Amino acid sequence: MLLLNTLPLVLVIVLIALYSFDKIVYLVAFLAPLSVPLLEIMPSLGFDMYLPTEPLLFGLLIIFILKILSARNFDKAILLHPISLLIYLNLFWILISSVSSTMPIVSFKFLLMRIWFVAGLYFLTAKLFSDGKNMEKYVWLYVSGLVIVVCYSTYRHLGYGLWDKQAAHFVVSPFYRDHTSYGAVTAMYLPFLVLFALNKKFSQKLRLLSAGALAFVFLGFILSYSRAAWLSIVLAFGVWIIIKLKIRFKPLFIGIISVLVLFLVFQSQILMKLEQNSEQSSANMMTHISSMSNITTDASNLERINRWSCALRMFADKPIFGYGPGTYMFKYAPYQLSKDRTIISTNSADGGNAHSEYLGPMAESGLFGVLTYLLIIGMVIYTAINAYTRLNDYRLRSIILAALIGLITYYIHGFLNNFLDTDKISVPFWGFTAMIVAIDIISKKKTNTDSIPVQNEEESS
Repeated sequence: MLLLNTLPLVLVIVLIALYSFDKIVYLVAFLAPLSVPLLEIMPSLGFDMYLPTEPLLFGLLIIFILKILSARNFDKAILLHPISLLIYLNLFWILISSVSSTMPIVSFKFLLMRIWFVAGLYFLTAKLFSDGKNMEKYVWLYVSGLVIVVCYSTYRHLGYGLWDKQAAHFVVSPFYRDHTSYGAVTAMYLPFLVLFALNKKFSQKLRLLSAGALAFVFLGFILSYSRAAWLSIVLAFGVWIIIKLKIRFKPLFIGIISVLVLFLVFQSQILMKLEQNSEQSSANMMTHISSMSNITTDASNLERINRWSCALRMFADKPIFGYGPGTYMFKYAPYQLSKDRTIISTNSADGGNAHSEYLGPMAESGLFGVLTYLLIIGMVIYTAINAYTRLNDYRLRSIILAALIGLITYYIHGFLNNFLDTDKISVPFWGFTAMIVAIDIISKKKTNTDSIPVQNEEESS
């Protein structure tokens, strides 16, 4: 009956999509923070998806395919951009590892989900941004939904005490499955809200609105109690300083290598020092921060190490093709060693998957799975920095920098958690990437136009 009652709405959405797909993209951006898992509505079902966003994204995939096949005039600059080519390579390897998967149905479902995220949130969204417009609208739509979630979760949090750290784990339900994904997405949008609030070219009214939204999202960021999100914003701020100071790659590379060498030389002393840290995650802010390096007694940290160790052992067994995309949660249990298990260990990947956007693909898709993902990240950073230095347009420079810093927060967060299989993170992840691609194409066109000499009338005659 629920499905029958939603049919009229579905038909309306289909008609809108056929005549104006941008409205569906905007609808997905707004609804992503407000979407809920299907199992919350129908717990007896044997599968899950986020409603209403994932059906909308599947519809956008169909529209994208139809546009490619019928019109054949989809922007080739987007389709053939280096980032797009690397995305094809990554999808191709996911397809190959799905064919060899130990659980093909699970893997092909994972592949389908990744394709509809990329089609709707990267390709079609990049098309919306191709003339340099609509980027702020895309950000504001997600922020509007996110502010509603912040108000909802903060209100619930007040019932347990605002600084109750344990309440942070469930007050964001059913919109976010845990506090870490909630913290990750607030960190991704903070750079944009800071940009909007400080942009002197905006009207005072818009800057005040931006400051208010910034205050709400920052409150959500703090009350998420996500140490990974806190760490990511600090490190991303460091990257912002590096870009602003125009520090060249060579000294930066030497500095990173020097730090790695020092770590390897003194790793025994460093590990001994870390083992002396007995601070537990806590409602006390400073204690919670210092507990990040507790690898002796903090259950959350130890469970991450357990999951990472399982991923590495799985990779060692199947280094080329892996166990198959999306299969980690079903296959990691036998790889848990008794000495690594914690009080929160399970055999069904409860409370997170591989806890890494890098080790997860290694276990599931082998070496080429993680390499193709790393290549995408590297090309996004390279493209964004090149376009940023090439542009003279203040607005586009600001947007591409905010998009890059927002993405870097998740690239860093990805070492500790993995949420790219959800609409919550995919909307900003692929949307910000689409912004960078669109602005890069615009910047190249402007550079080419500016480089063409203008002939005067005498020369032309």
